[in-house]
Amino acid sequence: MLREELKRRYPNRIRNRWISAVVILTLVAGSFLFYNIKREEMLQGRFQTALSLMQEGRVESSAKIFEDIYQNRPDSKLAAKALYHRGELLNDNLGRYKEALVSYLQLLERYPDNEMSLHSQKQVAEIYKYRLQDHSAAIVAYQDLLDMGTSDRADNLYEIADSYFKLNNFEQARIEFEKFLEEHPDSNETAEVTYRIGVCLYIEGKLEDSEEVLHRVIETWPNDPFSIEARFTLGEVLEEQARLKESLRIFEELEGAYSNQEVLEKKTIQIRERIKKKKKAI
Repeated sequence: MLREELKRRYPNRIRNRWISAVVILTLVAGSFLFYNIKREEMLQGRFQTALSLMQEGRVESSAKIFEDIYQNRPDSKLAAKALYHRGELLNDNLGRYKEALVSYLQLLERYPDNEMSLHSQKQVAEIYKYRLQDHSAAIVAYQDLLDMGTSDRADNLYEIADSYFKLNNFEQARIEFEKFLEEHPDSNETAEVTYRIGVCLYIEGKLEDSEEVLHRVIETWPNDPFSIEARFTLGEVLEEQARLKESLRIFEELEGAYSNQEVLEKKTIQIRERIKKKKKAI
C-alpha cells in the first residue's frame, strides 16, 4: 500500500528516476561494448604488426609482441596463436629451444581444445628429441601426440621406437619397431624398420633370430640401401657365432659397395687374422 501511495503522490518523480536508471545502464553497457570492440581491434592490430615483423625477419621484435599479447590478454582468441607463433620464432629462428618449449606447453595447458594444440604437441615432441636430445621426454610427448589422435600415427610410432633405440633400450625399441610393422606393413620405412629389429636382436644376443631377420631384409629388399647394411650386420652376427669363413665371404663381397670402406677393411683383416690363429691352433 505504501508503494501505491508513493506512486499516487510522486508519480512523475518515480517514473523519471526509473527512466534515468535505464538510460544510465544502457549507456554503461554501450560504453563497455564499445571499449571491448576497440580493445579487440587494437589487439588485432598488434597481432598483424607482429606478423609483419616476422615476415620482415625482425624476429626478436615479433616474438616480444606475441609474448605481450598472451601476457596482457590471455582471454583473447588471439592468445593461443600468439603463443604458437612465439614458439615458432624461438625454435626456428632464435635457437632458444627451452623458451620455445615453454610457449608450446603454455598453449597446451591453457588452451587444450584450441586448433593449434595438436601442432604444438608435435613441436614439443620434436624439440625434446631433436633439439634437446631428451629422448625420455620425447617418448612421452610422442605418446601424448598419439593419444590426441594425430594423423601421423606411423611417424610417431617410428619416433618412439627410435627414441628407445637412442636410449640403448634395445629390447623396448624392438618391441616398438615390431608394433610399427604390425600397423604399417606397407610403409616406406619397412625395410629400415625390419633391419633395425635385426640389429636389436643382435645386440640382445639373440643371434639366430637376428640372422633370420637380416636374411629377410636382404632377400626382400635387395636394392634398398638397408640391404647392404643388413649384409654387414649379418657378417658381424656370423662372426659372433664363430662362423668365420661365412662372415669373411660376406665382408669381401661388400668391398666397393659398403659406405664405410675403412671399417669394412678393418673388419676383414680382423676376421682373416682370427682364421689364421684358428688354423695354427689346429
